[in-house]
Amino acid sequence: MSTPEPITPLRLLLIDDHSVMRAGLANMLNVRPEFEVVAEAGDGETGLELHQQYAPDVTLLDITMPGIGGIQCLKRIRERTSDAKVIILSSSEIEADMHQVMALGASGYITKSALPAELVSAILAVGRGERSFANHILRKLENYSNAPTLTPRETEVLHLLRKGMSNPDIGMTLQITPRTAKAHVAAILVKLEAHDRAAAVARGFELGLLRP
Repeated sequence: MSTPEPITPLRLLLIDDHSVMRAGLANMLNVRPEFEVVAEAGDGETGLELHQQYAPDVTLLDITMPGIGGIQCLKRIRERTSDAKVIILSSSEIEADMHQVMALGASGYITKSALPAELVSAILAVGRGERSFANHILRKLENYSNAPTLTPRETEVLHLLRKGMSNPDIGMTLQITPRTAKAHVAAILVKLEAHDRAAAVARGFELGLLRP
């Protein structure tokens, strides 16, 4: 009777500024023979140093951190190690964030609300050299790709609508006439398929044109 081959665990690096989240992940993953958490970082700068030091098989990276955020951290990891496997683990479902990390070469995007089994499956898939994006993430990315494009001036106006500014206020802020401001607002409503200013702002958040 042959002896089964021992499992060589995937070496993992966790980068997340929430210590409780990191501890929970480490505990959950370390009990499985497929994984070994070799290092943890509470910020992007330390994460970059540890990635270079340990050369992990897979990195789990939070997208929202003080200092060097997850997107910048991913960019720098991929610049240093072009074949680095990085899974974004985030509470954000903003399409613009998802699109950006995919463009930067992320191997996966998992929300923090995902079930443990989903995370395990994603890590194993990425460890095999695959990419892992949940179906609802892919749908969001498709919607983002089909999203309307605002001009730079319309984007400025949308940010001022968020502040509740009237057309005269927008005109004064941007040094344009109230009539021109009104025209920009009308164009935004049409492009975002919004029936009023509040709906346009809500749509802006949904598409990632505005950030919380």
